[in-house]
Amino acid sequence: MTNTLRTRVAIVGAGPAGLLLSHLLAASGIESVVIDSRTRDEIESTIRAGILEHGTVRVLDESGASDRVLTSGRRHDGIELRFEGEGHRIDFSSLTGRSVWLYPQHEVLKDLIAARLAGGQDLRFGVTAERIEDAETARPRVVATDADGTSLEIEADFVVGADGSRSIARAAVTGSSTGGYFREYPFAWFGILCEAPPSSEELIYSNSPNGFALISQRSATVQRMYFQCDPGADPHAPSEAELWDALQSRVPGTTLKEGRIFQRDVLRFRSFVAHELRRGRVALIGDAAHTVPPTGAKGMNLAIADVLLLEKALRALLEDGDERAIDAFPEKALRRIWKAQHFSWWMTSMLHVAPDASDFDRRRQIGELRSVVESEAGRAYLAEAYTGWPFED
Repeated sequence: MTNTLRTRVAIVGAGPAGLLLSHLLAASGIESVVIDSRTRDEIESTIRAGILEHGTVRVLDESGASDRVLTSGRRHDGIELRFEGEGHRIDFSSLTGRSVWLYPQHEVLKDLIAARLAGGQDLRFGVTAERIEDAETARPRVVATDADGTSLEIEADFVVGADGSRSIARAAVTGSSTGGYFREYPFAWFGILCEAPPSSEELIYSNSPNGFALISQRSATVQRMYFQCDPGADPHAPSEAELWDALQSRVPGTTLKEGRIFQRDVLRFRSFVAHELRRGRVALIGDAAHTVPPTGAKGMNLAIADVLLLEKALRALLEDGDERAIDAFPEKALRRIWKAQHFSWWMTSMLHVAPDASDFDRRRQIGELRSVVESEAGRAYLAEAYTGWPFED
């Protein structure tokens, strides 16, 4: 037996992109159905990074998607670049008039889910999308399975794939689940969560001969830190003492405040951009369309930019029958996507030590860092990109 559901927009994936798109469409009176294979608890409890650009915070606040981002999030007016044992502050406020907010992604998801359920959203957890059919017709369909194994088909005027880096929707757009431009980096991040007070008021991005480290925060009592490691590293192999030694050796000149480590993981580095972002009445946004290394803090922010463009295009298409904006969506979205890819690659290559780096490479890297911190134009470029370029329209 197959249950059939009809809606205006079917959204595969209850991540930040899918949920915010549903939220904005509802404000324009366009109904949607959002499905996700995960449970609500899995979505809300998976701890992820959360540096929000200035524009992202405005969107979440002014749309009513989050009433906590400004009250619970922590505004950061700069970051520190550390190399050769010295720290150099990049002052976002003085350089751009903008800031970023430290507000973890799982907290954004809690806010979005609460807002959508309060608004009567048809939000279905535990529903697994299997494929998307009839992409080039006026009635594309999502073929899925409910948590109890019942077949479900969702007929829509438009389908959006917001289902992450292992997207099922991608095949309907590009012809392949892996269809895209891809780059894998020869290093990863070893991440820890620990019970400790902050080691710094702002994030520290540290380049050292031993490799990169990022000293971040989560709250007054829980901190998030990363250090460069081999992609095949076993997160359970090092002792706590070894982990603190590795971190401390990569931030010379700063004394880290240590505490019990209660979570550890290894985050691999990949860059990806799908060959196509739209086919007929199916489009990709967020990690289904692109992924970036975390060094530039662009992942979720780039997804929000996709949403703003697509939501405007869908309003024009579904309310007025105007296809111009949806036709222009891929080109407009890709402008920002490739800028973000470049910035993320630039930050990554400038701060990490490649496994095959020579003495020349190391000295050139220090020269690059000095070119940034000793130049107002260099600092301004980093600040503008990190805090976020203006959203189109």
